[in-house]
Amino acid sequence: MLTVLEIIKRTTEFLAGKGIESPRLNAELLIGHALQRKRMQLYLEFERPLAEAELETIRPLVRRRAQHEPLQYIVGETDFFGLRLKVDRRALIPRPETEQLVEHVVALFSSEPPASVLDLGTGSGAIALALAKHFPQAMVVAVDSSEAALALARENAASTSLTERVQFQLSDWLAAISPREFDVIISNPPYLSDVETAETALEVHGFEPIGALAAAEEGIADLARIIHDSPPYLRLGGVLALETGISQHAKLAALAQSAGFVRTDSKRDLAGRDRFVFAFR
Repeated sequence: MLTVLEIIKRTTEFLAGKGIESPRLNAELLIGHALQRKRMQLYLEFERPLAEAELETIRPLVRRRAQHEPLQYIVGETDFFGLRLKVDRRALIPRPETEQLVEHVVALFSSEPPASVLDLGTGSGAIALALAKHFPQAMVVAVDSSEAALALARENAASTSLTERVQFQLSDWLAAISPREFDVIISNPPYLSDVETAETALEVHGFEPIGALAAAEEGIADLARIIHDSPPYLRLGGVLALETGISQHAKLAALAQSAGFVRTDSKRDLAGRDRFVFAFR
């Protein structure tokens, strides 16, 4: 009969053979999820024999990961800015870079919290819910062009007790948004070219929604549309905060100037790559 430690070792070797990065970590997280144990609890049970029913719970999860399905989709959740969010194939998996975007906005409004926030392309709802939690007095509107993504975002609003704080709306970017002025418009839109999308890991291009990854015109089309359309929806002094591709900043700054923004600021991600653009009204 296999023990917890033995199944961890076998799963690690199996995943490593399939080219999975960090195979031991993946093995422990999958097995912990299957057994409803945290990783530290697994360490305390290394010598415990596993029942056949437990092994039958573990095996299909491991097979899915071996096919490079993202770990977050398999376990069905991820952490984002202090929130535990449901994730599935209806939307992109929230990433550390997007968490950084939220952190930058929080820092920008550290002295005077925003009264209103618009999240364009909300996906799982991660950005909107994180800002709603951090700025409890703010009115937050979250839009997406995907009904399925909005359904997921609403589920996350319910599970985080933020349903009353965020309004969800179906819209192709700003097209269906009634005229009003926000303090912040924030977005992590598609910004990869088709070539860049094809070059991403199988976990990304094989499972996450391509429409949320790639944009026309070498990845810049959606960013350009948001920049062009945003000024009437921002109050004077308001900010447009964008996650972007790493070679687009000069073009985006020029687009922002043409759209009437007073100035732009470019910031790098944790890997030192140009990742965020802030345009000030």
